[in-house]
Amino acid sequence: MTNLPEGDARAARNERREAARQRAQRARAQQKRRQRGTRLGLQIGLGVVLLAAVAVVTLVLVDSVKPAGPGPATMSQGGITIGQDLKAVDPSGTPSPSATDGSGAVRITMYVDYLCDTCAQFEEANGDYIASLVDSGAATVDVHPVAVLTNRSQGTKYSLRAANAAACVADRSPDRFWAVNQALFARQPEQGTSGLTDAQLQQLVTGVDGVQDRSAIRDCIEDQTYAKWVDEQTTAVTDGDIPGSSLSEFPGPPLVLVNGKQYELTSPITNDDFRTFVLSAAGTTGATPTPTPSSTRSPSSTPSASATDD
Repeated sequence: MTNLPEGDARAARNERREAARQRAQRARAQQKRRQRGTRLGLQIGLGVVLLAAVAVVTLVLVDSVKPAGPGPATMSQGGITIGQDLKAVDPSGTPSPSATDGSGAVRITMYVDYLCDTCAQFEEANGDYIASLVDSGAATVDVHPVAVLTNRSQGTKYSLRAANAAACVADRSPDRFWAVNQALFARQPEQGTSGLTDAQLQQLVTGVDGVQDRSAIRDCIEDQTYAKWVDEQTTAVTDGDIPGSSLSEFPGPPLVLVNGKQYELTSPITNDDFRTFVLSAAGTTGATPTPTPSSTRSPSSTPSASATDD
């Protein structure tokens, strides 16, 4: 081995150290670049995830605060008016008789929940009597379906779905609304059960004799077209906005008014008591609601054995 002079050996060692130092610097620089790339990738990935999460939350919030669409044209005030021959009154036409228009007809207003057992009891006792008054032209009846008991059906929201089904009929086959209203009460499930499925509601509603546009009604029930509108109307009513009434607080369903006067339900609910109240309220306008109520439920409220698309 050739011995270098000490100066040359020192220089060689310095060169090797310098070369090693430069290699170490390059290695550290490469490592830092890799780390920066990793951090940048993580930041970009995290940013994408956060943006996606924000987008999802935004969509949920927008959907939850999105105003309800318009209700059926026949329910401009949240309820449908049924007049002579049990046909719907066009809200854009001649105004319905009221306690002050001098027409002499009695105006009955009802706020009902299709899961409310007291509502069903009232309908059972007085539905045919009211129908006889309205059919003859002695009265009109405004029916406001509300969904106060939505949380009493094991999470299925039966109250809301049934009110939506009624609104579907008001939109597509309004002249059969009263018959469907009776059918919904006749098949009322017990509170605390899951209630009727959408398929059963479709079968019940479209099975009522004379219901038209059945296919559209089935789609309306399945899509819950008016569910948000019903929920909005229910909130307004429970907050004290009660059309057809001077009340500032909603007492709960059923709320029954005759010429704007609240009927206080008796226990048990009887037709004699309600008929007396109607005659008393009608006395303020000179109306004479005297048709004799039928002894049995009108067959028009009974679903037919089969239903075909119209």
